[in-house]
Amino acid sequence: MFGHVFSACMYGIDGVMVKVEVDISRGIPQIHLVGLPDAAVRESTERVRAAIRNSGFQFPMDRITINLSPADLRKEGSSFDLAIAAALLVTSGQLELEHADSTLLIGELALNGEVRALPGVLPMVHQAKLMGYPYVIVPEANAEEALLIEGIQVFAVTRLTDLKDISRCIVYRRAAAAPSSGSTMPGQNNSEYGNVDFADVIGQHHAKRALVIAAAGMHNILLIGPPGTGKTMLARRWPTILPPLRDEEALEVTKIYSASGQLKKAQLISERPFRSPHHTISAAGLVGGGAIPRPGEVSLAHRGVLFLDELPEFSRAALEVLRQPLEDGEVTISRAKAVYTFPSDVVLAAAMNPCPCGMYGAETLESPCTCSAAKRAQYRARISAPLLDRIDLHVDVPRIGSERQLPQAALSSAEMKEQVLQAQQQQKKRYAGTAISWNSQLSGRLLRRYCPLDEASEQLLKQSMHVLQLSYRAHDRIVKLARTIADLDGAATITVNHLAEALQYRSLDRKPE
Repeated sequence: MFGHVFSACMYGIDGVMVKVEVDISRGIPQIHLVGLPDAAVRESTERVRAAIRNSGFQFPMDRITINLSPADLRKEGSSFDLAIAAALLVTSGQLELEHADSTLLIGELALNGEVRALPGVLPMVHQAKLMGYPYVIVPEANAEEALLIEGIQVFAVTRLTDLKDISRCIVYRRAAAAPSSGSTMPGQNNSEYGNVDFADVIGQHHAKRALVIAAAGMHNILLIGPPGTGKTMLARRWPTILPPLRDEEALEVTKIYSASGQLKKAQLISERPFRSPHHTISAAGLVGGGAIPRPGEVSLAHRGVLFLDELPEFSRAALEVLRQPLEDGEVTISRAKAVYTFPSDVVLAAAMNPCPCGMYGAETLESPCTCSAAKRAQYRARISAPLLDRIDLHVDVPRIGSERQLPQAALSSAEMKEQVLQAQQQQKKRYAGTAISWNSQLSGRLLRRYCPLDEASEQLLKQSMHVLQLSYRAHDRIVKLARTIADLDGAATITVNHLAEALQYRSLDRKPE
């Protein structure tokens, strides 16, 4: 006797469709599970055996061969339990599963026949829709998550016996609830994200201007200043002026959090992620890895902000692996049996002190800087030149001193966000019909096309490259930054003033004293 059903598993952060084939023939009672299963999949046979018996069915006492196709794809996780049990019951004639050839079954079985939730349901259901499957059967605890995918009918089961009358388990979509104004972002360390505002930050108008520019063009930024100047405070408020996620971006981000088991609520993530890992994190923790690679912090920050506080304190290995994600927007991890690619289109925000003691440039009689010029140079050298080249803005954040007493009105996040959205609207019109969304994505021919420089600007940039000894990567990033500054001014072309402002944000390119 032969039968089959369809299931899915995770491959990186993507769902992969798998055909579960079962052959029951006469012979010594035993089970052969083939198709490159990992340990969790191999153990499923014992879970399925107990679940079938404890659900009132008869486990076939024959020779059973179970094949997971395609056979050359390594299968991982416990998502096949429900499909293997259903295939055995259908093949042995104990169950009739309507629309078996167009239904996806995913779920983990307990020994008593209960169907348990599992991570990664959203990517697997999304893949089912792309493959043309109109029905999915999922654990009841994952039903709301599966319903996020439009155009597919969801059935929620709590026990294996629910498959006898699956029509009773249909789940209907509810009306979408209005988003909460105080909802937090995934991975947000500050649970009061909805209450923070740039108006809380006294002074630092130069830094706020730089953050507006960075948000308008989605440029990487590095804040440099002594302790207590508000670097972290500024960075944590930066997401409040970033644009909301587009629908396709929200689905991408939600799929990543579902695959990594960090999706807290069964709803699409609408706010851009903000991830702030500790400086003791390993390279694998930052970009992903492990025997079975999992997304790292840079992928969990996809379409959002990766904030690295105390940048020089991160290990050199961890910082250097950021080069590819910042340049390509994805991470590729190779293993002997597979190659995994994780998305990592992030905006990098980082903060650092000017020297090991942190007081250089802000010395007082009570707390003088104790670092020599050699120590300061060695401290900054922890960040390699290739990594600095990928950071568009190097912004000094000085102590405010008596600025606290100045009657200067602080810009609010709403006012800053309005400037950002106006600049991004210009970019949207300019790049209509191309794959470009932000100025930071320009390169090569498109950079020369959309960012032409007049003679005076060309001469200024040429002199600056010679004096600062800039690389051609830094050259392109300065031009893109100038294009964003021009957008904020509502200018159609880049002028000398725009380029001059972009150049003054390259403080770490200047030669030390």
